[in-house]
Amino acid sequence: MAIGERIRFFRNLCGMTQKYLGQVVGFPEKTADIRMAQYESGSRTPKADLTNKLAEVFDISPQALSVPDIDSYIGLMHTLFTLEDRYGLTILKTENGVSMYADPKKGTDAAELSEMLAAWAEQSEKYHNGDINRDEYDKWRYNYPKYDETSGFVKIPSQNFSDAMVESFKDRLKDM
Repeated sequence: MAIGERIRFFRNLCGMTQKYLGQVVGFPEKTADIRMAQYESGSRTPKADLTNKLAEVFDISPQALSVPDIDSYIGLMHTLFTLEDRYGLTILKTENGVSMYADPKKGTDAAELSEMLAAWAEQSEKYHNGDINRDEYDKWRYNYPKYDETSGFVKIPSQNFSDAMVESFKDRLKDM
């Protein structure tokens, strides 16, 4: 799904109009809806700073907006082939259809992907068992890995926190 479609998806999920979203990210009221329509249609592509602002407004990870282009079945298949090559994604036929999994024996990248998929499966199971609701499940997915307590990812502080720390210690940093 192209970034414009992801913007539209999250905008609708949040119940926002194009005009409102455009104004929230800083476009003038007169052109806010036009600008957002251009991004959603794909006639314009947002730069990184706008992508980050949109993600902040939607309360999601910027990576949730920048998924690979899987607008066609052929594009999706090539994305899956790339996952096979890079991360050891494995496909097989079973009596229930077709299954895919990451074989952790295929290397470090495959092992990492296997752990990530296991964390996703755990959240999906919680959702389907009624332990968490759809909003909680979506919050986990759209902010991944922020709320994933099983991965080895290190949570990094926000830029504002980092800037505040540098400001607080700037006198000490000069002496180094």
